[in-house]
Amino acid sequence: MRAIRPVSLLMLSLLALAGCNKPAEQAAAPAAASGEQVIKLGHASPMTGPIAHIGKDTEYGAQIAVDELNGEGFTLGGKPVKFQLVSEDDQGDPKMATQIAQRMVDAKIAGMIGHLNSGTTIPASKIYADANIGQITPSATNPAFTQQGFKTTFRLIADDVQQGKALADFAVNTLKAKKIAIIDDRSAYGQGLADEFDKAAKALGVEIVKREFTSTSATDFMAILTGIKGAQPDLIFFGGVDAQAAPMVKQMQKLGVKAALLSGDGTQTGNFIKLAADAAEGQYASAAGAPKEQLPGYASFAEKLKNKYNAEVVIYSPYSYDAVKVMAMAMKAADSADPKQYLPKLAATNYQGATGHITFDAQGNRQRSAVTIYQVKQGKWEVIGVVGGENTAQADAPTAGKAAGAQ
Repeated sequence: MRAIRPVSLLMLSLLALAGCNKPAEQAAAPAAASGEQVIKLGHASPMTGPIAHIGKDTEYGAQIAVDELNGEGFTLGGKPVKFQLVSEDDQGDPKMATQIAQRMVDAKIAGMIGHLNSGTTIPASKIYADANIGQITPSATNPAFTQQGFKTTFRLIADDVQQGKALADFAVNTLKAKKIAIIDDRSAYGQGLADEFDKAAKALGVEIVKREFTSTSATDFMAILTGIKGAQPDLIFFGGVDAQAAPMVKQMQKLGVKAALLSGDGTQTGNFIKLAADAAEGQYASAAGAPKEQLPGYASFAEKLKNKYNAEVVIYSPYSYDAVKVMAMAMKAADSADPKQYLPKLAATNYQGATGHITFDAQGNRQRSAVTIYQVKQGKWEVIGVVGGENTAQADAPTAGKAAGAQ
């Protein structure tokens, strides 16, 4: 036997290391059957850190859709197709998101589902657009995502403009708030939503008595809340997510702040109620979509999620599920996974999904997207009202004792 040269050993070592550095989902994927086309769909969200539960939620929804497509005998160009979800943890970090976006492009994904946060979705979108890869976010709400002029960006839920207006209208016309304090976490999502709420509330004649900000990693809000308490607002609006909204309301309770908290879709989770305990009672939040009970395929999807992962819907899994299906249906209509072929079909989507009827406007925003307002009552989120969408309802009167203005 001929001796192996040292350079060959080095090459073998490098090849082994390269194999170890592959994303787990790619390395573990079974080989495609003979003649099968493998179509990679990317997914990225924070799957570690304080909002990992939300990130895993979107991954679960996307994977369920991929599994269903693979069980349906999906074909393109007369050949069987195997979809593969390439999922990565972007940690909610914009820099990490752009690195992952480039890795996704290099891995030759055919389409992207994500990212979760606006702060990661927006910078990553430039990389996907430059590569002409279709991108559908199930969750990012900052309007800038679809205002960049890209033909590759699509959104499945209401944006911050729609949500901010709905929340401001609810605060003023239902809660009768006249003085409001605003806090945001300085993220593209939290600040973006707070800015839209601020503009809409001022247009309705509200006085913004305090405008404060924190960071996405903060958990101590006592100094901010002490200053806000002195301004005696009728309501406090928070632009951020459940991992911070929960300690915030507990500290409001400790300080004796009687104003209720109103927040957006990042707070409207079971995790908020769990972390905030009794301080969650009476607080308000929105969801950038119709009530779960009104989503035509919600019950069926929730059962699938429970059966596969023993998990409950957190927020966005039905939307990531629909995002995969919409992407696949566009490919089916084009009879191709080439973005040049399927992107025009994606823009022309007319699909009845688990989250309702899906069509896009010229920018890639979902048309007729609803905003639902919730309040925690007896330890559960209950629908207070729905604004927009195909199904609407009038807001109920706020619960006594936690209404805005109860100083």
